[in-house]
Amino acid sequence: MKKNILVVDDSALMRRVICDIIDSESTFQVKDVCRDGLEAYEKLKTVAYDAVVLDVNMPRMDGLELLEKIQQDGIRATVIMVSTLTTKDADVTIRAMELGAVDFITKPCNIIEAKSDEFRRRILQMLKAVIRSDDAKAQANPQLQAAGADRVVPVKKPKKLERTGASGKKVLVALACSTGGPKALQSVIPYLPRDLNAPMLLVQHMPIGFTKSMADRLDELSDIEVREAVEGDVLKKGCVYVAPGGKHMEIKRQADGNHVVRLNDAPAIGGLRPCANVTYESLRTCGYDEIVCVVLTGMGSDGTGGILSLKQKKNIYVISQDAASCVVYGMPKAIAEAGVVDEVVPLTEIAHTIIKKVGVQ
Repeated sequence: MKKNILVVDDSALMRRVICDIIDSESTFQVKDVCRDGLEAYEKLKTVAYDAVVLDVNMPRMDGLELLEKIQQDGIRATVIMVSTLTTKDADVTIRAMELGAVDFITKPCNIIEAKSDEFRRRILQMLKAVIRSDDAKAQANPQLQAAGADRVVPVKKPKKLERTGASGKKVLVALACSTGGPKALQSVIPYLPRDLNAPMLLVQHMPIGFTKSMADRLDELSDIEVREAVEGDVLKKGCVYVAPGGKHMEIKRQADGNHVVRLNDAPAIGGLRPCANVTYESLRTCGYDEIVCVVLTGMGSDGTGGILSLKQKKNIYVISQDAASCVVYGMPKAIAEAGVVDEVVPLTEIAHTIIKKVGVQ
């Protein structure tokens, strides 16, 4: 049976292009189209879709307002946003993912880009990944589907966590995530204390501008400092360094023993820049006694190759998000199948597990 998709966009041309892409895949069909969030809201109140492709900027009710409405009403929907690459849209898109959108696709600037193979590949890849994960969860736990379990969980203030003393080792945390990551990170980063006994590197697959918005939002929600990394940043404990979109992030050890951020414009690897493998591999020559590698929700296998390479040179400890709490069980599955995971925990336990491992200052 084909999967039913709802397409919401105020542009007739964009609706047509997206519908043609979705209908070209034998496992999907566009069930309905809407011109704005208000029309979509009325549909979603009575019709269940396997996924919703939702524009950000629309008249009457935009994508953000629609997500707020369906959250308020407890309507379950797997939503993929379509967003243009502007600073304003980046802020709105990050907020949309807080409200339950699983990820976003970059909106083409013109009809040529809209009809490109890359845009088509991105839409179909995203739909296949999130629907496959939803199906797997429903099969594993039918009550989950019947209960209307959704992805929308209001951001809460960090709970009090038991603090453990530092081990004396010099430790670094390196976290990688992709699809579903921006929302998942809000269940991790705000729960870390400002005196965490390690710096943290964070690689989230996002374009230029979006990583800055994500870092700023996480910093606003957190006690620990969060910043988009810049060239030459000296790593310090109690700070999270987010790899900037459009750049690979490496860590280099200096003669004085400090470690600094190095950014480069090397070609994308598997379509990814930043790429977590690049970051992990750069740590092979670092001066840290142990690297705590954390892998969260995401498509593909980025991070696995880099962690395996790092394991050849350094003492590592690998924490992986469990399948049930992942939006897409791809990156955590890949590292688990590689046989190097030390702990598999649900999303809500990731922060606690990191703290237990590295301690506080």
